[in-house]
Amino acid sequence: MATINLLPWREERREELKKEFAIISAMVAGFAILIVFAWQAVLSGVVDQQESRNRFLQSRIDELNAQVKEIDALKQQKKALEARMEVIQALQGNRPEIVHIFDELVRTLPDGVFYNAINRSGKKITLKGTAESSNRVSSLMRQLDASEWFDNPNLQMVRANRSFGEQANDFEMVVTLTSPSSDENSKK
Repeated sequence: MATINLLPWREERREELKKEFAIISAMVAGFAILIVFAWQAVLSGVVDQQESRNRFLQSRIDELNAQVKEIDALKQQKKALEARMEVIQALQGNRPEIVHIFDELVRTLPDGVFYNAINRSGKKITLKGTAESSNRVSSLMRQLDASEWFDNPNLQMVRANRSFGEQANDFEMVVTLTSPSSDENSKK
């Protein structure tokens, strides 16, 4: 029988398989590297696209924030104008009030009483004057209390003043101002 030596053929086959494996491994590694670079390029493109969207959104947000600030400034101006309009309307609405106050002060003033000073602070009116007698001061207080424009006359001070007569007195009185229209509204 003839002897066949298969060893060199096996060696050659092994060498061929090793080369094929190396080539396939190199191709797979190259393909993997190519896939990684392609994936990285895709991800980089997606990230760049998202960053451009974010920049666009941020620019729109900045524009809207500027518009909101402008709107807030306009609202403040509107409130200031409304406050001014209310003050003007209150002044125009209360313009005849001072006429009524002076008219009522004259109507409630009894004979023998003279005002030296009249001061108004909010709803309080301070009356300083001279009366021929204490009875005249009492009469003034009653008439002020009966008036629809005045309420709660409160005598602060009475002092004798002999330069106007034996029974003459200087007085200081505080009275609260009321409006007839507000009394009618509060009764309803």
